[in-house]
Amino acid sequence: MEQQNWTMVTYFIIKGISDVPELQLPIFLLVLLIYLITLGGNMAILTIIYLDHPLHTPMYFFLGNLSIVDLSLTTASLHKELLIYVTGDRVISYVSCLSQVYFLGWFISDELLILTAMSYDRYVAVCNPLRYITIMNWRLCSWLAIACWVVSFVEISPYAILVTSFSCYKSNVIDHFFCDLVPLKKLSCKVNPTFEMFTIIEGVFVLTIIPLLLTTVSYVFIINSILKIQTSSGRRKAFYTCSSHLTVIIILYTTLFLQYLRPTSSINLSSNKYFSLFNAAAVPILNPLIYSLKNKDVKMAIRRRIRFDLVSTSI
Repeated sequence: MEQQNWTMVTYFIIKGISDVPELQLPIFLLVLLIYLITLGGNMAILTIIYLDHPLHTPMYFFLGNLSIVDLSLTTASLHKELLIYVTGDRVISYVSCLSQVYFLGWFISDELLILTAMSYDRYVAVCNPLRYITIMNWRLCSWLAIACWVVSFVEISPYAILVTSFSCYKSNVIDHFFCDLVPLKKLSCKVNPTFEMFTIIEGVFVLTIIPLLLTTVSYVFIINSILKIQTSSGRRKAFYTCSSHLTVIIILYTTLFLQYLRPTSSINLSSNKYFSLFNAAAVPILNPLIYSLKNKDVKMAIRRRIRFDLVSTSI
């Protein structure tokens, strides 16, 4: 194999969503709009949960954590694309690139774990409704949330170490709008076999399959309990409490499987950018929309806040 084009790098050049000059302004406006909607939607969810006392329940506690993760994920993934248009600088340092890979992995892993904790919350709510308050007490909820943040932070750390084993690169131009693991593997001259094995064990099973299995187990028990309910109205009500969470689960895991859990050789980087854009932008937008449009409690809380603000203004 020829090695004349192999090189050690101290920085990378982010190609962006598109390098066509005529598309730069439309892409910038689209990404900016996506970011502002994500920021506004998730901040609105956090604000309404904080201000409305009836929403101070385990489900909305975890939803608040999910909104924080979505805000962090979107900011970490989209900020470089926005800066490219404003400053024209496509360069990112080697250390900053690896840091972005780490933080994006942390936030994605944390989102999966929080959704898993939410599935357990829905399991208790449907299968043990009389003991819900006792089981899902604030002590347990706090520890579950802390565990999600800490475990995801720790379990993604080996990736940051092993990515440094990419000793050289065929090019320092990344065909993406942020530093992602897939394009870095594509550019690497030689991927450490340990990294490939770790990706299968840790990335597929620990980070993805285990949370998915735990979520699936919760929903097997939930569906079984729903089917035992005698009245159709009771079954609809029970399923309604899980519908928002289940919708988010399906969307997120589908995009992650399409984006990451494929052989590297079969991945087209140009198409993979759009999966990444959907995962990093559209999913964080959909979360607050799904939970606000499909959830009566949130809609009622918004109406209460509007009425309260109108009364306060009139007084």
